Amino acid sequence: MNNFLAACRSEPHDRVPVWFMRQAGRSLPEYRALRGDGSILDAIRDPKLAAEFTLQPVRRYGVDAAILYSDIVVPVAAIGFGVDVAPGTGPVVARPFASKADLDRLRPLDAARDTPYVIDAINAIVDELPDDVPLIGFAGAPFTVASYLVEGRPSRDYVKTKALMLGEPDLWRALMDKLADLAVASLRSQIEAGARAVQLFDSWAGALTIAQYVEHVLPASTKVFAAIADLGVPRIHFGVNTTNLLPFMAEAGAEVLGFDWRTPLTLRHTIRPVAVQGNLDPAVCFAPWPVVEREVRLVLSESEGAPGYIFNLGHGVMPETDPAVLARIVDLVHAEGRVA
Repeated sequence: MNNFLAACRSEPHDRVPVWFMRQAGRSLPEYRALRGDGSILDAIRDPKLAAEFTLQPVRRYGVDAAILYSDIVVPVAAIGFGVDVAPGTGPVVARPFASKADLDRLRPLDAARDTPYVIDAINAIVDELPDDVPLIGFAGAPFTVASYLVEGRPSRDYVKTKALMLGEPDLWRALMDKLADLAVASLRSQIEAGARAVQLFDSWAGALTIAQYVEHVLPASTKVFAAIADLGVPRIHFGVNTTNLLPFMAEAGAEVLGFDWRTPLTLRHTIRPVAVQGNLDPAVCFAPWPVVEREVRLVLSESEGAPGYIFNLGHGVMPETDPAVLARIVDLVHAEGRVA
């Protein structure tokens, strides 16, 4: 029985599965020993390194799923839009998206030609993973990727992004459509190479109002999920600070919704039936172990023993997190996370 895949599909299984966003890298000393300097995109282009970084947390923690070591800007970087990931900053764009002419810079992704290293890494990972530990592939949702392309770097207020979205809605729709196509091409290639589940990261959708999300973002995310539905793998949809948006995000079509730490798991009862993933506050991992233990048990209690539940953090692992704490969390979830 594969507990993770069963939980994604809200099917009966034995115990609550657990994995962590950003579990591949960052906080692991074995990752830092190999990573070296330079852009993460350079490491991703080395299939052997990407495979090793993906497998490291599986070996150390005994998690129930691996997630591909990659980045949400890999497709737009691979087609030559001029994106890099600056250490300590995040995605940066040499020439941000600003006009209709920039649509021509977003050509379709040919995964076999543009990102063969991702396919090679997945092949190597799948060969090494135990049968009961599936690989999760992922992509950036159109809105979140668009925010980097328009702003040119990470933003707190998304002024340029919202100005384009609201002021030039036709251009915005064209941009979102192209980014949806890129996400689809990337996800399909990952699934065909061996990923057994996928997650769409709309990390910054929480910056939007409900009306903005429904009109300007939901159609593109729905397009992504619909275009990979025929491949039959569970699809996860995640955003940060999206409590008010979750009922609408659920309509995009994923089998699983990721809840951040601000959102009570009981909110699942107010939206259409989906499995839920989350939602321990990543900062809790820095508290004394008795506090961590208490908070993990509270999350498990709030999950109500439902078959459609996956334990995770409410966002990614922070770089300074002690790996020993994450290992103890996995052990605790496996010991006490029983499914009704």
